[in-house]
Amino acid sequence: MPDTAYQPDATDLAILRLLQEDAFLTHKELAAKLGLTTTPVYERIRRMEREGIIKSYVALVDRARVNKPLVVMCAVSLKEHAQRRLQQFEQSVCALPEVTEVLHIAGGFDYLLKVVVRDMAEYQHFIVNKLAGLDNVGTAQSSFVLTELKQSTAVPL
Repeated sequence: MPDTAYQPDATDLAILRLLQEDAFLTHKELAAKLGLTTTPVYERIRRMEREGIIKSYVALVDRARVNKPLVVMCAVSLKEHAQRRLQQFEQSVCALPEVTEVLHIAGGFDYLLKVVVRDMAEYQHFIVNKLAGLDNVGTAQSSFVLTELKQSTAVPL
């Protein structure tokens, strides 16, 4: 269980910045960049992994190169807002492979979904056969991304 009292110090934050730029950096390379030896770097990374500060390591895929160039931001309103109904929706929508991000938001809508698909036909299939088929979905409003000016998974530290 992560220790909620653990707070990364300046060295931990420096390690995190470097790993967010290039997760392939070895402990030796990180140590050299930070003016440390490899053992403390290794121990700090392991602790941050145990504490849940580092959640995972992933490959970032070029959507266009795998024929999924269309990004749609889909704002969803639910019919009912009881906790059980919210949880059911969240579980169902998170299981849809086209949905790459789910944000529970405040304002005119309840959720904002980032949907990645091949084309408009695939998005229409997603809306009609998947999203509309989920229990408790009231309305959905789509915004189509024309140009992605900045995309980052890095957390500003």
